[in-house]
Amino acid sequence: MFDANISGKFWDYLCGFQPASLCDWPGKVSAVLFFGGCNLRCPTCHNASFAWKNCVSSNIDHLEVLKRVQKNKKWLDGLVLTGGEVTIIPGFEDLLRILSSIGLPMKIDTNGQRPDAVELALRQSMVKTIAVDVKGPWNKYPHLCGGLVSSSEARYRADEIFGLAQGCPERFMFRCTRVPGLTSDDIQEVRSYLPGGFDLHIQKYQECLENGLS
Repeated sequence: MFDANISGKFWDYLCGFQPASLCDWPGKVSAVLFFGGCNLRCPTCHNASFAWKNCVSSNIDHLEVLKRVQKNKKWLDGLVLTGGEVTIIPGFEDLLRILSSIGLPMKIDTNGQRPDAVELALRQSMVKTIAVDVKGPWNKYPHLCGGLVSSSEARYRADEIFGLAQGCPERFMFRCTRVPGLTSDDIQEVRSYLPGGFDLHIQKYQECLENGLS
């Protein structure tokens, strides 16, 4: 049971909650927590309404969310943390520790630009899956990410992530969203980047998604 007295600035970034999802963690029924803020500005972002806010004053009662997750725990397979970009949230490691106390396996969605935070996440035994988005070929990263990451930076950080994945391959999955402008050749190039043994999961592009507390 989680500590009902928990607090932290990271809850200010909680922007949405989905009590049950069949698509956010393949093969599992999961509750989904959406966090605002991102270190990229991808022009095709489907959560831009909250992802592009550097700091969010959330009107969502995190205790009510956690109580609902705890109540539904018996038929949930896991908890998904997504955004925005959850790895940039102040107190990210503390957030993971608190959520781990619920006792549900966790999946984290990330753009892979914070390998240090991903490494911290791997130290939490309840973090079972880290889904890393590879946006496209390195030379297209500046265009795909709003100019906030260079081709060389994207490649360097991805190499760090790939190194972590090789150490615990059962905890990583890699994805690419087929956004407008990405070709079949681009997808093949992205696939060639992955370490041996990994498959690239191709996601269908969606223009927007609005989330709220259900």
